[in-house]
Amino acid sequence: MRIPRIHTEQALQPHALVELEAGASRHLASALRMQAGDALVLFDGRGGEYAASIAQVEKRAVSVQIGEYRAVDNESPLAIHLGIGLSRGERMDLVVQKATELGVAAITPLFTERSEVKLKGERAARKLGHWRQIAISACEQCGRNTLPQVHAPLAFGDWLAGSDSQLKLVLHHRAEPLALDSAPRSASLLIGPEGGLSGAEIQAAEAAGFHSLALGPRVLRTETAPLAAIAVLQARWGDISI
Repeated sequence: MRIPRIHTEQALQPHALVELEAGASRHLASALRMQAGDALVLFDGRGGEYAASIAQVEKRAVSVQIGEYRAVDNESPLAIHLGIGLSRGERMDLVVQKATELGVAAITPLFTERSEVKLKGERAARKLGHWRQIAISACEQCGRNTLPQVHAPLAFGDWLAGSDSQLKLVLHHRAEPLALDSAPRSASLLIGPEGGLSGAEIQAAEAAGFHSLALGPRVLRTETAPLAAIAVLQARWGDISI
């Protein structure tokens, strides 16, 4: 059986005994039915991971004995910050999950002209917590030991103004293929919601130093476009090899 990987908010130290959070404890005890002595891997999102074994399983808590630290680094050399227009339904969940698996460093949902999702107050806080948990689960699954930053939704213009990546790209199907000679260490990738970015938003992005990028002749959906673009960037300048 594959050894489970579990994230904890607690700062880990070799040879310490820790009691895991309620969610992780339920997953190990109820879903996986693990017992004392079973092996697992813990990571705290600060880099690296720890071999561990279950010390005790109780009704509401699982205690874990931490073993040796392992300096496992599965992070891409290309730090991608994805800015994506808020979408309805489960599209954002899918993008957060798959973008995390593909190695992005940060994700910011954006309020754009054509975004139909309205998030405020308590609902916005719940959504943000939900997306961050999706990213954690994706890291557990894919082997990442550093969590991507999932930021609170931001106004389109504010995200443009704060972008400081070496390479800045706005994706839309009316653009021309992009040719670059140098290899960037960081990239900001801007993608619209359903219906895409407006003409004014594309012009604003270009005025802020973003290069327009098209991936090919087909129009990709808002949940497909970021994943295709991230894969292309990782294959060219990151850690995906073919």
